[in-house]
Amino acid sequence: MNLMRSLRGQLAVGVSAILVVLWLGAVVGSTFVVRREIDESFDAALQETGERILPLAVVELIASDGAAVAQKILPIAQHDEKITYVIRDADAKILMYSHDADAKIFDQVKGQGFFTTESHRVFSRSAVSGQYTIQVAEPLTHRQTALRETVLAMLVPLGVLLPLSLIGVALWVRRGLRPLGHLSVAIRLKGADDLTPLDLSGLRTELIPIQQAANRLMARLKRALQAERSFAANAAHELRTPIAATLAQTQRLVAESPEGPLRQRAAQVEAELKRLARLAEKLMQLARAEGGAMIAAEQADLVPILNVVLNDFSRSHPGRITADVPKTAVPSRLDPDAFAVLARNLIENALVHGTQATVSVSLSPTGVFSVTNDCPAIPPEILSTLTMRFERAGARSSGSGLGLAIAAGIARGLGKDLTLLSPVIKDRGFQVALPLA
Repeated sequence: MNLMRSLRGQLAVGVSAILVVLWLGAVVGSTFVVRREIDESFDAALQETGERILPLAVVELIASDGAAVAQKILPIAQHDEKITYVIRDADAKILMYSHDADAKIFDQVKGQGFFTTESHRVFSRSAVSGQYTIQVAEPLTHRQTALRETVLAMLVPLGVLLPLSLIGVALWVRRGLRPLGHLSVAIRLKGADDLTPLDLSGLRTELIPIQQAANRLMARLKRALQAERSFAANAAHELRTPIAATLAQTQRLVAESPEGPLRQRAAQVEAELKRLARLAEKLMQLARAEGGAMIAAEQADLVPILNVVLNDFSRSHPGRITADVPKTAVPSRLDPDAFAVLARNLIENALVHGTQATVSVSLSPTGVFSVTNDCPAIPPEILSTLTMRFERAGARSSGSGLGLAIAAGIARGLGKDLTLLSPVIKDRGFQVALPLA
């Protein structure tokens, strides 16, 4: 799944990116504040050092009574001095200096107060009416090191907390969008056989309009489907009586007509009326299959129902069917009448659309019902369309194109999927299977 095409991914990445930017911005802002505070603190320390050393140095210089050679202050212990200083007289002559002092640094400074050279921060202060001046210097690298270590001290926890924050954001976004996932699953599970309103408690305020819109849409679909099924069922029912009466008159006309063109035309009309009667019956079966109510209150044995259907076909199509029916009971919650309609349609479909080879009918002890017939292999793109209404895949037989659609409707009512397979053996054959247990 593309992360940026996912609402959950977009929220997690967006919130995390904003968090990272704000956090880094806070670190950058803090760096300027810390730098200013470090400068102020180090300047104060530099000034305090100069003001403390100057009185002591003046006393020492007065006591030495103006030594001709500048005094070098030796360290008590060997160490790397961060602060160096020199003391000058009114003529800028160096009278005293620390052991690491570099005169070139102090020669760049003139006047009182703070000065910044290329490499040092210098503080200068005079005493005794300007007769003595102390200049205290500190390397800029000392301050830079302190600033760098402080910023690193803020960034190191950020490197640890940032992944934890990202994980926390992702988990929180996932938790917040969980009701949206529940709503999506509930809508996806709805179908033509289940258009009841969505009833999800605890939905967020933003999702309630989606739930209401989906319920209104399913209500409109339910009314449309009910109207369509009612029309098909009522039309087929209303047509049965006039078709039967017309067929009876036509059969009488065929019997009374003399041999010749009139009897042939009457026979053609009789054949078309029989076809129309079968189509009306199929439409009624389809309306019932798509109308649901395929589940019976109690389990029924499928074996005797299948045997009755097979006996009917053995009389009308002798030698065309081989059956594998178990001797023991095969219980199922499928309505017995619906199973009879299912079996008749699948067997009739195999007899009409297959070759003259035998049709294999099987009901396994586990309740899997299958019908197999011989025919050229059906391409996958055509196989996937065979359960559509009036789809005959280019066949020129007399079928109505509703047999597999009726079977698929019964399968949906049972909550199962009708399995179509072709080829079955090598490059030939067609099989329909449906688990009924």
